Amino acid sequence: MAIATISGTPLLPTKLHIVASGRKIEEGRGRGSEARMAAAASRVAVVGAGISGAVCASMLAGRGISVTVFDSGRGPGGRMSQRRESTEAGDLVFDHGAPYFTIANEEAMDLVTSWERMGVVAQWNERFGCFDVSTSKFVDLENVRIYWPKDGEKKKYVGVPGMNSVCKALCSHPGIQTKFQTTIGKLDWLEGMDSWLLSGSGGESLGYFDSVIVSDKSLFSSRHSTLTGRPPPLELVLFTGVLEHGDFIDTNIVPRLAEKLHDIPVRPCYALMLSFSEPLPEIPVKGFAFKNSKTLNWAFCDSSKPGRQYTTPLSECWVVHSTAEYADGIISRTGLKKHSATVLSEIAEELFREFEGTGLVKTRPFFMKAHRWGSAFPASAIGGEDLCLWDESRRLAICGDFCASPSIEGALLSGLRASSKLSNLLSSL
Repeated sequence: MAIATISGTPLLPTKLHIVASGRKIEEGRGRGSEARMAAAASRVAVVGAGISGAVCASMLAGRGISVTVFDSGRGPGGRMSQRRESTEAGDLVFDHGAPYFTIANEEAMDLVTSWERMGVVAQWNERFGCFDVSTSKFVDLENVRIYWPKDGEKKKYVGVPGMNSVCKALCSHPGIQTKFQTTIGKLDWLEGMDSWLLSGSGGESLGYFDSVIVSDKSLFSSRHSTLTGRPPPLELVLFTGVLEHGDFIDTNIVPRLAEKLHDIPVRPCYALMLSFSEPLPEIPVKGFAFKNSKTLNWAFCDSSKPGRQYTTPLSECWVVHSTAEYADGIISRTGLKKHSATVLSEIAEELFREFEGTGLVKTRPFFMKAHRWGSAFPASAIGGEDLCLWDESRRLAICGDFCASPSIEGALLSGLRASSKLSNLLSSL
């Protein structure tokens, strides 16, 4: 029997003692029919409910394939998540990840147009600009580069009533079962059973699946080990041999994937969520990038987006993102471990002082909170022309913006490509 698992860092052959649901995996021999019955009920596992995983899951379900989506969060969205905060003035909501997205690809545009017809996406028609901190002046949008290429005259789209609305709608497609607040602890390829076994962070079995789509790069990132002290759930080594004797031969499963997945560079940042009792009269636009600032990257007025509800008729909610350089500086001092509320409060104050120092803010917000995005924004794409990574022999696809381009459109296209490769393969079996 051979057991394959996948990590950004290849492992050396060693004695292996893998336990699933309290039993060593070799005890599962002879249970092939049982595993296949489970796989028939939930054939494809999609790990990660961001836009890439959600698109992939909905496309597969639309072709009659049974899909189970796993995500460690409370709901879908990834960096298209929406943050809800309760205050004395009422509930506040913030798109604290991606503020909007643009589309250039025709295939992606067809999909977005269908979302627009569904009412979960709308165009954000407001004025945008760029603020030069050195001159204290706004300049033209054509000079703006944030995480995306120059926008030019591209239409800006937002989810309605929140950026996560798109992922919510996609994950509710018939044929999709969702399991949120479920952290994947291990993905094992069972060669003798020709299926995948997924286990939770506590070692509990989450079921057998014919195929797996991974859209969450934390499953194979070396950062997983830094944060948890445990190996990534997906380790890129194939062990073969007789389990009883513990003698294994390293045949290195999909070495092309192992090389590409090793330590994908990311751009960390901090999001500052602010709510003001009145509009900010010094700001003539609803979104802008900062130029010549080492701390601030961009700011957007969330409450100006279509479908948003004001806490009061005049209140404004803003989201400000830091530069990657600022975030790197903090992470180098504090490490990747989760920040305490005190540390996040200090970061929020520091970022607000920088925002206030531009002269654009004259009043203090009645709500202020910071959030760290440690690895959500990739700095490069590794998928090549395929826009995803694919191992046909084990029916494993890896997709996300880190495979196509660091944008919502890139994530969307990567999910489409992964679903196409898998559905074509399954239809030919």
